[in-house]
Amino acid sequence: MVKLPFATPAELLQKYGTNISRGGIYLRSRTVKVPGTPVTLDLRLSGGERILHASGHVLFVTGQQGQGVSGMGIRFISVDAASASFLHSEVATLPHGQADTPPVPPGVGPADYGPQASAGAPREPQGATRGPGAPTVEGPRSAAVLVGSAAATPSAPAFDEPTEAPDRTGPVIGIDLGTTNSCAAIVRGGKAQVLFSREGYNTVPSILALNARNRLVVGHPAKSQMLTNPRLTVYGAKRLVGRAYESPIVRQIKDRFPYEIAQGPEGEAAVKLGDRVYSLQQISALVLREVREIAQNQLGQAVSRAVITVPAYYNDNQRQAVREAGRLAGLHVERILNEPTAAALAYGYGRKLHQRILVYDLGGGTFDASVLELADTVYEVVSTSGDTFLGGIDFDNAIVEHLLACFREKTGREFQGDRVALQRITDAAERAKCALSERTEMRVHVPFVTLIDGQPFDLDVTLTRDTLVGLTSGLVDRTLQVCQEVLTARGLTPADIDEVILVGGQSRFPLVHRKIVEHFGKPPSKGVHADEAVALGAALLAHSLGQVDGVVLIDVLPMAIGVALPGGRFKAVLERNTAVPASRSYTIATSRDGQTELEVVLFQGEHARAQENEYLGTLRLKGLPRAPRGQVQVTVSFEVSNESLLKVTAREKVTGREVSSTFSTRDTPEAVKARLGVSDSVPPAPVRTPVSAGPVRTAVVASATKGGLFGWLQRLLGR
Repeated sequence: MVKLPFATPAELLQKYGTNISRGGIYLRSRTVKVPGTPVTLDLRLSGGERILHASGHVLFVTGQQGQGVSGMGIRFISVDAASASFLHSEVATLPHGQADTPPVPPGVGPADYGPQASAGAPREPQGATRGPGAPTVEGPRSAAVLVGSAAATPSAPAFDEPTEAPDRTGPVIGIDLGTTNSCAAIVRGGKAQVLFSREGYNTVPSILALNARNRLVVGHPAKSQMLTNPRLTVYGAKRLVGRAYESPIVRQIKDRFPYEIAQGPEGEAAVKLGDRVYSLQQISALVLREVREIAQNQLGQAVSRAVITVPAYYNDNQRQAVREAGRLAGLHVERILNEPTAAALAYGYGRKLHQRILVYDLGGGTFDASVLELADTVYEVVSTSGDTFLGGIDFDNAIVEHLLACFREKTGREFQGDRVALQRITDAAERAKCALSERTEMRVHVPFVTLIDGQPFDLDVTLTRDTLVGLTSGLVDRTLQVCQEVLTARGLTPADIDEVILVGGQSRFPLVHRKIVEHFGKPPSKGVHADEAVALGAALLAHSLGQVDGVVLIDVLPMAIGVALPGGRFKAVLERNTAVPASRSYTIATSRDGQTELEVVLFQGEHARAQENEYLGTLRLKGLPRAPRGQVQVTVSFEVSNESLLKVTAREKVTGREVSSTFSTRDTPEAVKARLGVSDSVPPAPVRTPVSAGPVRTAVVASATKGGLFGWLQRLLGR
């Protein structure tokens, strides 16, 4: 047994990484065994948790001829599944980690392989004592039978779906399902309060992991293995939910995550852990289940109802995905609520305010800006916009790019580390970002990130606050562009805003405060807690549901919905910032004689060309009466709920034939163009409305010609 003086696998690799590889381990010991001696190795952390269980034999010894340090290299023959996962995910990322033999660490002297003993004659175990700076080595405690192999794939458990509908009675909690952290709250005695995690924190990391025992863990236990096993740790999944696997957005960002992004059964982006693929709805559901269990433990009763928040700039499919995640978590989702609106509730509830405020919501993965007018219990959103790919993750990535540039400048080599090494650098970048809010400089030191000329190399950079400002100033400027767009859409100026409310962990960044003051001419309000405000607002809405004197929310549609005209032009039927719930109709006539079928293809977005917006789905209306072109008319009705969820109905006026559906995104315009072979040589039409950089936008297309959907789309998009 090897008792390590290290508390975590990360500490083991940082301080002892030169002594271990995928194929074996070197142990310092005053008394060594003859090369060839079979051994059973039980490697444990200081807290007693097993990190490695293997059978092997002594391959070499050191320090036996009066040269160097006394020790021995043990080569692994077989390991159990958990050990295989550790060796092939964390250890294999070290500069020498791919070796199939134990390393000879620097400074221990030459390796003596000696005459190999017979494999069939185990030596009597001899006790050994600690060498300088090395773990304690004892004789093996048992001859345990080991299973698995170094190439074993972890077996992940199946997702357990609820077998019955959730109960509609009992308390209703508010849940902020965040990119980085999630938070739950409830109203007690008329006051909203946060429900703390099992570990006592006010938030739960939105992280899921498959641990060494092949169990799914959520929250802080999952976060603790991000460095040691990032391949089996899922974070930031909120950015991918509701996206097609083959969409340009997923293709662009999937390699930035250390875990494997796979294709789901319906072509959607999903996650592979071990031998199983999980949908992003299931990933979110497991986080929601953890939050639900925390609430049940603290309230002492069953919890099956919730108000869940989403970014204001989420499209229809992403909102539907959150509803589905709630169902899979055993929750009845009473309401999907926009995060800025929830924050405004937390700010103004019970204060009888009459103000115009701007909610600046900069979280881990998304940014939203909304202008609201508060009038006592009435909260009216008058304008909203956002960027679903702008958040704290992007600030971290900017620092990582700088660190890798410093590495390249210092070594003259491109960084060759793998995903695990990159995750270690990303973690160090995030810690440096937080530290530089209080300090003027921070040393970023990540040992053993790669191998250069056969030697392990550290990343060691001193990062200053001025450098950080230079790296991230452009990102903050992008948020202010969105803010200005929100104001311009309603003819407002910064002087028309009474208060700016900051929400989201990244909004604490000192540069954000400075630029808010410069842009709006006033410091932001300190009236809400950046991490808790959204959950508290959701809880307040949950508490007021069904009450006669409850709060009144008037929200708006975040993106336009409409139809495409000949030539691929986009006609908005429901404009962006339309108050919801809302409904509009648009009449379409047949385009050829005797046409009996009409297809309605749905998009959502802000671009003047339909192909640049996001595809939502297709309605097909068959059995139309034969008549000359233009005489058969179909009315397409768009209904948007107070949660900005879309339903479309198409009705032929003469026969009354009707088809309707609630739509979900299954593809993107780019993927549709690829299937059709549409050329990109035609420059895109100008955008009608100024929009912020980054987010995907969406709307609706309806018509048909000879050749059906694809024939019509080819004519529509190929001009």
